[in-house]
Amino acid sequence: MNSKNVAVLGSTGSIGTQTLEIAREYKNINIVSLSAYSNTELLEKQAREFLPEVVCVVDEKKAAELKIRLADTDIKVTGGAEGLSDAATVKSADTVVTGVVGISGLKPTLDAIKEGKNIALANKETLVTGGHLVMKAAENYNVKILPVDSEHSAIFQSIQGMNSHREIKKILLTASGGPFYGKTADELKNITPEMALKHPNWNMGAKVTIDSSTLVNKGLEMIEAKWLFSVDIDDIKVLVHRQSVLHSAVEFTDNAVIAQLGAPDMKLPIQYALTYPERLPMHGNELDFIKYGSLTFDEPDTKTFYALELAKKAGKRGGNLPTVFNSADEAAVDLFLKGKISYPQISERIQYAMEKSAFKENPSLDEIFETDAFARETVYNLK
Repeated sequence: MNSKNVAVLGSTGSIGTQTLEIAREYKNINIVSLSAYSNTELLEKQAREFLPEVVCVVDEKKAAELKIRLADTDIKVTGGAEGLSDAATVKSADTVVTGVVGISGLKPTLDAIKEGKNIALANKETLVTGGHLVMKAAENYNVKILPVDSEHSAIFQSIQGMNSHREIKKILLTASGGPFYGKTADELKNITPEMALKHPNWNMGAKVTIDSSTLVNKGLEMIEAKWLFSVDIDDIKVLVHRQSVLHSAVEFTDNAVIAQLGAPDMKLPIQYALTYPERLPMHGNELDFIKYGSLTFDEPDTKTFYALELAKKAGKRGGNLPTVFNSADEAAVDLFLKGKISYPQISERIQYAMEKSAFKENPSLDEIFETDAFARETVYNLK
């Protein structure tokens, strides 16, 4: 593999730390910038190990503190949203891993694309809120968008060798079902944050784990897949697959189905995005079919977990409605984790915000952020 210079946005999170594990194994992956929201303790350790050109702390007060602590190095320390774009556009980088959570990943991703950087995309909200802007920019600046989410990586791997997107009949997007699979609406009323944070298969951040339990995450992934693979929302079918071994599949027009399988581990999709089109050896995550014995599939319960249907509606209509869906969820999950609303009220508040928001068919970047602010305000102010 040729040498890669990689910027890692969200280096202290799950995706970021695993990216750095891969960089430790393959010395021709050079880390040229790092960013974190506020975890300066871990970020300083990473910075001293990898000696990037730039590090960013979004929390500007903590950025000032880190600047003092790294004064004995040549590392440039930046802060805030502007600093995040600095980390994404550092001149030497050829690939940017976007491991930040939420709509905050949109602008630095667009900035990186305009500087000719390939994007290893783990921040699904980037395409959910600004897919029309991001994919057009990627085309204009001739950069690759390489999916890091395990499901989208599986789809990407399954379509290698395909002649045209017209060959795709249906995308089969798998979901673990989360910790509350099989529960009724009444049983969800007393769910606590501690219960919702116990995912059966994956170790993820709090926001993504909660979203997985409500099926919001799968809805966001549907919208992301729409943009990545040029398909209609109606051509994406969600399958509950409790074992998280078959990561997703593609059904082609001749009814052949090609799937990617692997252990429930994010290192493979991260590594493939960094080394594409090559496959390099990986140790410790071999798939043992005998251990699983059987793989099961089922329909999602969209009556109980109706946020998935809200996502389909948003993805199908497009415009700024996916931004409303995403931003209302971010606010509602924040309230739930703080104990201010119940678990079922997450989906209720998303629906309410979608009903109250004015529709914009082709929103600009400014209009996306205006929609984001409106959706959050609507959720936070609802009594």
